[in-house]
Amino acid sequence: VQLVESGGGLVQPGGSLRLSCTASGFTSNRFAMGWFRQAPGKEREGVSCISFIEGSTYYSDSAKGRFTISRDNAKNTVYLQMDSLKPEDTAVYYCAAASDYMGLVISTMGMGGHGGVDYWGEGIQVTVSS
Repeated sequence: VQLVESGGGLVQPGGSLRLSCTASGFTSNRFAMGWFRQAPGKEREGVSCISFIEGSTYYSDSAKGRFTISRDNAKNTVYLQMDSLKPEDTAVYYCAAASDYMGLVISTMGMGGHGGVDYWGEGIQVTVSS
C-alpha cells in the first residue's frame, strides 16, 4: 500500500498550488481520502477529506473557501487545489486514506486523534513565502 504526494513547492502569498496523491496497492475508490498538514513545532492537523463517491466533502475552517478537494477514481488520485495561499499554510502536507469516511471526518476535525486514518503518505513540503 502506497500513497505518493506531488505538487508541493515554494509559492508566494496569494498564489496557488495543486497537490496530488496517487494510491497504489489497494482499490482507492473504496477508500475515503484526505489531506492533513503539520507545521514546524505544531501537531498534525486535518485540512480536508472526501468520501468514496465524490459527493461528500469536509473542510477545516482554515481551508474553507480557499481549498478544493477532488478525486479521480480512474487514476486512483486525489487532489487538493489550494488558492489564496498564506504564509501560515506553510507545512508538510500528508495524504491519508481511510476505509470509513465518517471516521476520517472525525480525525480531520481533530477529534479522537488520527485513529480514523488507515494509511499515510510520506508528506510533501509546501512553503508560502515572498
